[in-house]
Amino acid sequence: MVNKTEKREIIARRVAQELQDGDVVNLGIGIPTRVVDYIPEDIDITLHSENGFVGLGPAPEPGKEDKDLINAGGEPVTIKKGGAFMNSAESFILVRGGHLDITVLGTLQVDEKGNIANWMIPGKFVPGMGGAMDLITGAQRVIVATEHTIKEDKPKILKECTLPLSGKGEVDLIVTEMGVMEVTGKGLVLKEYNPKFKLEYIKKKTEAELIFPADLQEMN
Repeated sequence: MVNKTEKREIIARRVAQELQDGDVVNLGIGIPTRVVDYIPEDIDITLHSENGFVGLGPAPEPGKEDKDLINAGGEPVTIKKGGAFMNSAESFILVRGGHLDITVLGTLQVDEKGNIANWMIPGKFVPGMGGAMDLITGAQRVIVATEHTIKEDKPKILKECTLPLSGKGEVDLIVTEMGVMEVTGKGLVLKEYNPKFKLEYIKKKTEAELIFPADLQEMN
């Protein structure tokens, strides 16, 4: 099987392949923040952080962290040459104005209709959903980067979300350590699968109904 660290690397690496030269991209908290470390050097991506800057770079080397330079999750980051800082209002003008090509978000639940619930855990105090709702509705494309299950047991990819929704019918692609799933009008299509997992196992660990196309490929 694959351990937690390997799962997150597999997901982040695969999501990075979805980014194209010239894209303006927001990376959410958790696994999505790791995507920056796997973006090919030959493509130019502008990364946005909703706490107020564009030009997000990879994590700094140990000992070179700047406490005043953090992403929306409070993690130390770097900023590329040509990056820019702004206040929250201007940052969310970028989000709400439709200027983001892609947002990559983690989730608690996602379902076969493209609904996403990623902000409230029952019984846990949370101050609110942050920028999730704005990002989901404002970005041109929404990619969910998440582990396939909770603790190897409970599916996160459902027929229908049971937690409060952050967005309805907005998810385009789901990437997990087991595969890549596209949300379509016909249902959830498994476009790629990780050969480390048997198809029957993937099906068992997915509550949503998966469509297996004739051109199903292995994850790269």
